[in-house]
Amino acid sequence: MLGFVNVFKPAGLTSVQVGVRVRKTFARLAGVKLPAGHLGTLDPMAAGVLPLGLGKATRLIPLIEDRRKSYVFTLVLGRSTTTGDATGATVTCDAVPADALMRLQEAVKTFVGVIEQVPPMVSALHHGGERLYDIARRGETVERAPRRVTVYGLNVLGYQDGVARMTLACSEGAYVRALCEDLAGALGCAGHMGALLRDASGPFVLYEARTLDEIDAAPEAALIAPERIIPFPTIVLDGRSSADFRAGRLVPLPQGAGAKHVFVRDSARTLVGVGETVGALLAPRKVFV
Repeated sequence: MLGFVNVFKPAGLTSVQVGVRVRKTFARLAGVKLPAGHLGTLDPMAAGVLPLGLGKATRLIPLIEDRRKSYVFTLVLGRSTTTGDATGATVTCDAVPADALMRLQEAVKTFVGVIEQVPPMVSALHHGGERLYDIARRGETVERAPRRVTVYGLNVLGYQDGVARMTLACSEGAYVRALCEDLAGALGCAGHMGALLRDASGPFVLYEARTLDEIDAAPEAALIAPERIIPFPTIVLDGRSSADFRAGRLVPLPQGAGAKHVFVRDSARTLVGVGETVGALLAPRKVFV
């Protein structure tokens, strides 16, 4: 069994907890333990799209080229916190400018494009062999090098009483809580991230995500074939060629298969692996069975 699952992660659970529950559900279905891999985790307080690769589909995760993310979030002005979000203790409080909305609408324009972000201390990045969030839990702060990320779109949906509801489309590796602090700084006041909802992660979108209960009730219906996620064409090999492909040997390229990379299935339509065309031959690049 292999494929992807578009999970709706509820607020309050860690990404690991969600992954463990989904993996157990599919392990019961398959009768064997299955590995699972994330395509980008979410903080416990966040909700939304959490894609998982199951079984040998974890080996396909690097082939997913679309890694853009999109979010709906709230920016809370006038208060900064130790974590950069609503779960942290208050660090500073100050007055929110009377013209904050007008300033914010102007400020967002300067954050679109390639920008530099200093990763927050509450993040899974490593520093000296430790996760930053482990260092932060000890009350320590270390210097972090800025990272380049791309913001494709940043918009203000509404504003009331110092809280702005916003949308963000960005590259992989962007931190919404850091963006919130930077936006507040551009307005001349403190700020933090309130609520966070991820509504898309690459090809995985919110309206197609399934809750944990829905996955428990119908796991097979929640499993997404790799061809729906990675835009490689699929070819079917006959018995001898599929056996050679499984053994890691070059096989003749079926007529009409002109793409650089293809999914390979055998005559029983079992996904065998991923092949790369080399002239008139097909070379195994990832073999599953």
